[in-house]
Amino acid sequence: MKLLNIATTLTLTSALIAGNALANAENKHHGHIKVPESAAVDAEFDIVHAKVTTQANHLIFQQAVKGNVGGKEPKSIGQLAGASVYSYVWPTSLNSSVVGFDADQGILSLALTVHPDFDDTPLYDENGDGSKINDGGQWHSHWVVLVKDNACGDGALKVKDIAKGSTPKLPASWPNLPILIDSPGFDFSLKGSEVLVRVPLSAIGFSESFAFDGVTAGLRVNSQVHAPLLCVENVFDVASGDLSLPGKSQ
Repeated sequence: MKLLNIATTLTLTSALIAGNALANAENKHHGHIKVPESAAVDAEFDIVHAKVTTQANHLIFQQAVKGNVGGKEPKSIGQLAGASVYSYVWPTSLNSSVVGFDADQGILSLALTVHPDFDDTPLYDENGDGSKINDGGQWHSHWVVLVKDNACGDGALKVKDIAKGSTPKLPASWPNLPILIDSPGFDFSLKGSEVLVRVPLSAIGFSESFAFDGVTAGLRVNSQVHAPLLCVENVFDVASGDLSLPGKSQ
């Protein structure tokens, strides 16, 4: 499948943009992002609401969609090269350093993902079968750092690659892939139209408010399994319409 131009993909219909303008006026007061439904987006990925709230010692990252969250998963192709990833993503204004990467590396984003052709959570046995290396087909959480790379398509985003020979700072639960990704094993739920991810405040080290957005997307492993390794191929929906991070955590 041809990699899409992220600038084109992020440009939603004029009706959606107009709706977002109204929603963002309310977002300025309440911190969350409300989004009109879109007939152009599959219901499982059509975001209608996104927010981040503090409850006791956790941040709760939430998205609500028109359909059932997790209702669509990528088809297995039996190999890493060309493998697909589906994801619910919260891009944030948090610095990459707060979760253990070097500072100022790109857009630090929380993601809930599924990809049946590879396992990038080697510390966890998500399906409970005694093996920690066959769970990619189960939904699971990540921190990722996103940057633009035209090798993924004109203006497209990717998970930032680690250059050969470099020794970047990495979180303890980095899954030994040559990209800026962390596999923290956060608790989450996919129920009805709502996805929730519970992030301990201790995981980012502070509780100050930060900006965020909501995105649903499909990614793909490069067919050469080389830099770029993991590209954002399809952006299904963007809560703000333009990745402007209008939400504020509360």
